[in-house]
Amino acid sequence: MNYEKICDEILNCDDQIRYVGVYDYGELYDKMRPGVSNYLTREETELSLSQAIYRWATRKKTISKIGKPIYAMAKYEKIYRVTIPIGGAGLILIATELSANVNGIVDKILAIQSKYSEN
Repeated sequence: MNYEKICDEILNCDDQIRYVGVYDYGELYDKMRPGVSNYLTREETELSLSQAIYRWATRKKTISKIGKPIYAMAKYEKIYRVTIPIGGAGLILIATELSANVNGIVDKILAIQSKYSEN
């Protein structure tokens, strides 16, 4: 999978996206919107993503009862963060501005994710 291309497509799909990362097999591929400052260091982001991988594994345990998880979202005081699975064990992580239409952004990202999951 071309993670750099995925990051570019996602970052370019909405101006309210601050950050996009794809975490797969312990590797982080990410892009930050130019002119936007990071709230977390790269190490903090990697730690957060490794914890998110664990949470996704937990969510998968209830598939037979409530269905497959599509995405997870958290609202913080400064940003929204959304995780979306991609590939076998990978996750897409985005951070948006609080003024973002997060549901609209998620729909755009799900279309991108679906395009790459079919390959």
